[in-house]
Amino acid sequence: MKNYLLFYLIVFAICIQGCKSKKDDIKAPVEPNYPKLIFKFKFDSNQVRLGNLGQPSNVGSGNAAISPVFQKMSAHYIELALTDYTALGGGAVLYKAKETSAGGSNAIDFDSSKVVGENEEFFSIALKDMTPGTYKWLRVSLAYQNYDIKYKYNYASVDYTAEGRLASFIGFKTYVRSYQIQNMSETINANKLQGYWGFESFSTIYNGQAPPGATTVPNPIAGSSPIPAGSCVVTGQFANNLTITGKETQDIVVIVSLSTNNSFEWTENNADGWYQPDIGETVVDMGIRGLIPIIQ
Repeated sequence: MKNYLLFYLIVFAICIQGCKSKKDDIKAPVEPNYPKLIFKFKFDSNQVRLGNLGQPSNVGSGNAAISPVFQKMSAHYIELALTDYTALGGGAVLYKAKETSAGGSNAIDFDSSKVVGENEEFFSIALKDMTPGTYKWLRVSLAYQNYDIKYKYNYASVDYTAEGRLASFIGFKTYVRSYQIQNMSETINANKLQGYWGFESFSTIYNGQAPPGATTVPNPIAGSSPIPAGSCVVTGQFANNLTITGKETQDIVVIVSLSTNNSFEWTENNADGWYQPDIGETVVDMGIRGLIPIIQ
């Protein structure tokens, strides 16, 4: 009897081990690697400087401007438009960042925003999930930018030059809990309108607010497809239309080339071409000066 019991125990153990081995051999299904449409930013200080209507624009009378050295950028909205007459929101809306009413009214939620540097992937979508079509225009609602600027200050009756880091919020409205400029951060816990900025230099943060409507937002098709006042939906045309079939076999990368050509503009109290906040020169415009979508 003991021999029979031992035999059955051995058989049972072999069966358990065999079942376990087969179970271990079963692998989870591999997700298909579908081709994607990928968006990346490029910051170009040599790109044409445009005004709100998408035409070449000079620096305003009595003002001066420089081309900042960009570190980071964030966007709130991405849309592809078929024609010059496609209304805002009537195209293929690919991306919209999170919003919040924590500040009392609806605003971009900065804590949820994706902030990236040049040539880093900002957003991607599987091409199979897009509406097939041939798109002429790209619309990107820019929200936050972080860059270095050179400026002048006076100490003990001597002029010095330095470099500081500036962070600015150019979306329609942004709820900011806190944000870091370079080495320092600032806590706000409130909504900020388009054009709010913080400037860090020598372990000090200076703040300001550009005038309402002063932020440039180029839109070459403003006559046929306007954007709301106070928004930052910059519009740019593909050199060759972007065609999506949904049957692509490779990724499509779109470089969102942004004109930073003299995009930081201020009022001149001392007409020397240097930004001098210590003598009351104020920021009037931090808007991106054009968008060219480039298909790679």
